[in-house]
Amino acid sequence: MNPEDLSKDKVNQETSKIAWSELQRFFAQGLAVNVSPEMDLVEVADAFSKDDKVQVEQWMKNQLVHLVTDRQAELWIKNDVLMWAVVIKPWILVQPV
Repeated sequence: MNPEDLSKDKVNQETSKIAWSELQRFFAQGLAVNVSPEMDLVEVADAFSKDDKVQVEQWMKNQLVHLVTDRQAELWIKNDVLMWAVVIKPWILVQPV
């Protein structure tokens, strides 16, 4: 395995499924990042972990990655949505399951 594969494998091992209600404190702190369903959460997390600003900014520009909005948080809590999540300090990246 090359270093790139090892890094992604480590990130993948740190992902988990968790109820959105368990992540409210991250949202309240402005640290919850939504990853669009068409994106690979592990790939996005890997870019965050490597501080790949160019790639992250491109995703943000295209609205593929963005801070969780109040409306999203409201709907997710109301519908008790399960998330696929990973912490890349200080952020928590989330993607509805």
